[in-house]
Amino acid sequence: MRYLLDTHIILWWLYDDPKLSGRHRQIISEPNNHVIVSVASLWEIEIKRAVGKLVVDSGYIDAIKSDGFELLTLNPGHIVGLRSLPLYHNDPFDRMIIAQALTEHMILLTVDKMVKKYDVEII
Repeated sequence: MRYLLDTHIILWWLYDDPKLSGRHRQIISEPNNHVIVSVASLWEIEIKRAVGKLVVDSGYIDAIKSDGFELLTLNPGHIVGLRSLPLYHNDPFDRMIIAQALTEHMILLTVDKMVKKYDVEII
């Protein structure tokens, strides 16, 4: 299966945060699962880090790669996918991650309740 991680899930995984559910932990650690991180999440992390809303180790991108996660770049198809999304969620990063999950036919791992309003498969 192909799973796209929401930004908070990535951070909880990297910092072994107890907020990460056992189910999410199991999915991410299963070697047969294809775990993907959007560059939109990296962008979001960097913006929050720059304005002081988030503290992360400078090597978090290397940690993501060393954990075997694939990085998903943005492409025009993802941008076009935004057009069909209702404006339930105002966060541009979350909207892009949702569009990517839909466009790429991935399951999104998240605990964001707003995402449930979209027609995207989530766990």
